[in-house]
Amino acid sequence: MPNMSPNKMPMPVQDPQVRITNFDEVALGYTKEMAIEEANRCLHCKHQPCVSGCPVNVRIPDFIEKVKTGDFEEAYQIISLTSTLPAICGRVCPQESQCEKECVRGIKAEPVAIGRLERFVADYHRENNDAPFEKPESNGHKVAIVGAGPAGLTCASDLAKLGYQVTIFEALHVAGGVLMYGIPEFRLPKEIVQKEIGHLKEMGVEIITNFVVGRSDSIDSIMEQGYEAVFIGSGAGLPNFMGLPGENCKGVYSANEFLTRINLMKAYKEGSDTPVQHPKKCVVVGGGNVAMDAARCAKRLGAEVHIVYRRSMEELPARKEEVEHAQEEGIIFDLLCNPVKVIGNEDGWCTQIECIRMELGEPDASGRRRPVPIEGSNFLIDIDCMIMAIGTSPNPLIRHTTDGLEVNRKGCFICDEEGLTSRENIYAGGDAVTGAATVINAMGAGKKAAAAIDRKLR
Repeated sequence: MPNMSPNKMPMPVQDPQVRITNFDEVALGYTKEMAIEEANRCLHCKHQPCVSGCPVNVRIPDFIEKVKTGDFEEAYQIISLTSTLPAICGRVCPQESQCEKECVRGIKAEPVAIGRLERFVADYHRENNDAPFEKPESNGHKVAIVGAGPAGLTCASDLAKLGYQVTIFEALHVAGGVLMYGIPEFRLPKEIVQKEIGHLKEMGVEIITNFVVGRSDSIDSIMEQGYEAVFIGSGAGLPNFMGLPGENCKGVYSANEFLTRINLMKAYKEGSDTPVQHPKKCVVVGGGNVAMDAARCAKRLGAEVHIVYRRSMEELPARKEEVEHAQEEGIIFDLLCNPVKVIGNEDGWCTQIECIRMELGEPDASGRRRPVPIEGSNFLIDIDCMIMAIGTSPNPLIRHTTDGLEVNRKGCFICDEEGLTSRENIYAGGDAVTGAATVINAMGAGKKAAAAIDRKLR
């Protein structure tokens, strides 16, 4: 009989007062019994709306059906038919706005916890199956991938399975892109990311790190080395700032720098070669997932943390779960206000920010109500650290060193539906095309491009 409970099986988590003292994963995962009980909430609808809500079209009802019977390994195999990174997607995908948004159970109650079940299945496989991935037989074609983030890894995986000789060129010293430098350990353990990347290497994918395309070598030079196609999945790693007076004070970080130092370089650890500031009072500007990540990291460094966001809680773009976790951890939300000035001391360190209160006016082009400053409402917040989390854009290095690559006004590559750029045999996808978006959307772009490359080269 189906489990007709209106609510999802709750996810076990670390106690908030414990987890703010460590960087261990907050969500602890389902047990077998919990997974089976939640799986039985799935009605296995004939029209399967959840599948169309997934950017990589995971066969969701089919894998959940296997979870119901306890066949967790077969459930993993079904997910793996279309998803390269299930342990990662189960943790960081915004399921509430994708597959779970389309779930029939969600019409009158909570949707099936698809993401939590995907995470459980992927973790079960990792813990119980050590069989290496088989290296496919070569088809004689070579493809280069720029960037070892979600888009590049997915494109590489799909092509490797088809027998392509794939080489990934990665600028950082480890593969993973935003999965390694952007998302904190307490949301996505780095061991899991590297395990998934290890599967690519087993399939014969070569990953060359410390290789900055546009500096170490150009795309055109790479193609002259026998690569018949290139996929650019270089992400959007260039941080945006507001141009405020005093924004160049010491103690003012971009979220990119702050998170990279913490996640990739482990700068919070005692004796780190690249230590990061342990602030006492920190303000994070922005309301997206990156802002939540930066704020929760700062909290774990011992700071009192305020999130300053110019709209209300209703317009906050971050995932509901991340906002709830931030609130549980004691992070203060200063909503409907916006910074206008950073104030520093004689040594150049930030000491205060001046903010102005806002009210919501008519909707703007995004459909959200436009924030309007309230004249004369300025006030000060004492700080010793400020983190700007207001978005990113693609690094211009590749477009400046590759003739004929067209970009839009935001510096994102212009592509057709299959990911083909304005240059023959050069494809692109993920944040380098869309601007900062989600892991699963980047993976979907990598899959589309891999299929297009395969059709072209065959």
